[in-house]
Amino acid sequence: MFTGIIEAIGEIAELQPRGGDLRLRVKTGKLDLSDVQLGDSIATNGVCLTVVDLPGDGYWADVSAETLAVATVGEWKRGERVNLEKALTPQTRLGGHIVSGHVDGIGEVLWRRSEARAERFRLRAPDALAKYIAHKGSITVDGTSLTVNAVEGGEFELTIVPHTLRETVMGDYAAGTRVNLEVDLIARYLERLLLGDEAAKSDEGLTVEFLAKHGFYKA
Repeated sequence: MFTGIIEAIGEIAELQPRGGDLRLRVKTGKLDLSDVQLGDSIATNGVCLTVVDLPGDGYWADVSAETLAVATVGEWKRGERVNLEKALTPQTRLGGHIVSGHVDGIGEVLWRRSEARAERFRLRAPDALAKYIAHKGSITVDGTSLTVNAVEGGEFELTIVPHTLRETVMGDYAAGTRVNLEVDLIARYLERLLLGDEAAKSDEGLTVEFLAKHGFYKA
């Protein structure tokens, strides 16, 4: 588990296709690796990767075909900057929100504009994730825990302060940038709880018809 508070910006050093999946090496910059061991997890642009080797200036990790299908890892290039966060410990301050490092889908930056000293971004999420994005709720973008300032359908807006722009890869974002999205874990569990016994009968999730049938919604 992670908090969504980025600890360092790393760099993709090598990419090695391995018969349908991928092995990659990440240079970790200022990230402290003194307490990292083989088998530990490091969120890399929001993707939970398992450390399989520690060459000294970073780590190697394997990326499954499933992760390549749902995240932007397959689009990464050598030299690309990535957000890094080590897994939380019982002593870690939970400064962001609970983040699993399991990407739900790929979003896209629609525009970016200045707002005083901050930057405002508008992004589009996949339609299937729209129901989990709430005004003033939390969302993880490339591993960064952020607050949604506006939402309209599958599009949402974020206001990013100068510190976050400096300490994450969000400073590199422009219209068309594709990003990894993870929605609020609590929202996902709440959906399953509301479905009750219906969860075992369907993979459609909550629908307007389901909510109306059980008294949660009136047309």
